[in-house]
Amino acid sequence: MSVSSVLDLIAKEKIAFVDLRFTDTRGKEQHMTLSSNKVNEAFFREGAMFDGSSIAGWKSIHSSDMVLMPDPSTAKKDPFFDRPTLAMTCDVLDPLTMKGYERCPRAVAKKA
Repeated sequence: MSVSSVLDLIAKEKIAFVDLRFTDTRGKEQHMTLSSNKVNEAFFREGAMFDGSSIAGWKSIHSSDMVLMPDPSTAKKDPFFDRPTLAMTCDVLDPLTMKGYERCPRAVAKKA
């Protein structure tokens, strides 16, 4: 699915929330949910910042900023939420280099 298709789906289905998902080093799925009104074309270029120190074994508190970069090809409506919610898998990036974080399984798989 393209970025424009995702934005169209959000409007057409009256999506209330977007659930950004990623996997930690131990294989546990983590997520961050935000209001769908935060999602626009720039969102797919810039991603969403989050605190990497909250993920076991990732970052220390003094250098904890990380970026979740959504992959529009993974977008799907999640049927298990009470309110209309779109789920997307994300790449985890280092905000200084905007490259895949070395402890993110998705980044490791892409590198391989």
